[in-house]
Amino acid sequence: MRFERTDPFKADYRRLSEQERQLFRDAARQFNIACERFVETKGLATWPANLRVKPVVNAPGVFEMTWSFSGPDGRATWQWITLQDAKGEAVPAVRWRRLGSHRIFHQP
Repeated sequence: MRFERTDPFKADYRRLSEQERQLFRDAARQFNIACERFVETKGLATWPANLRVKPVVNAPGVFEMTWSFSGPDGRATWQWITLQDAKGEAVPAVRWRRLGSHRIFHQP
């Protein structure tokens, strides 16, 4: 799955400990596979329950994904976007918006 990262996401990532970064990277690999399946099935595939993918309340078009439930609390917000591939064709992608604990929901 193609993706891009916002500047706030990049700053959030730099603030994570190495353990937190590894937890996120592990979850992101699983998330990528689920995104590909979701796109291939035109939205009929379900998300893995352990990622708890769901819409962010009061932020239309923004979703959250949980990458850690217990110590540390780990959440990421994202949205679907469209990018152009090398041929100039539109392809679905993910824009990672924020990363961290529940505090990210103040500005998802």
